[in-house]
Amino acid sequence: MPTQTLEPPTTSNRQKVEQLARDLRRTPPRSPRETLGGLVIAARMVDKARADILGINGEYNFFPCGLGAFFWKFTGLDAMKFREFVATGATDQQVDQWLRANATQKDPKTIIKWNNEMRCLRLSELPDQVQEYFETYIPQFCHPPSKVKFFFDVYDVEEGVL
Repeated sequence: MPTQTLEPPTTSNRQKVEQLARDLRRTPPRSPRETLGGLVIAARMVDKARADILGINGEYNFFPCGLGAFFWKFTGLDAMKFREFVATGATDQQVDQWLRANATQKDPKTIIKWNNEMRCLRLSELPDQVQEYFETYIPQFCHPPSKVKFFFDVYDVEEGVL
């Protein structure tokens, strides 16, 4: 997939993003379990988008991102349009409203079910390619590896949340 070139944010918007952004070279993004717009993964994607906009994303990729792929597929959102909105300097509250207005999935029961499915997704339920990747990744980066029971645990254990 070709990389899209995006216009840098205006100076005013860049300053807003700077005030809201986490420097992912020093601090990990929020846990994928944390919700925004009623959706798991969303708060993490905002952190990654802001850091990507400012070039302070360190080892974290906004797009493409394996975890983000689940989010974009369920919500029907375009990752680059999401990033463009975040680049305006939108606060978490504004992003929350934008997500609720623009996600194709709006049924509260369906969202709750998806959130719970994502929170409880076991490694054995992931696509084969992801399972193969995690087979070496988890022992290398998640300490202790025995704490990893679910998909989101990979991120939370590696980043010291669990």
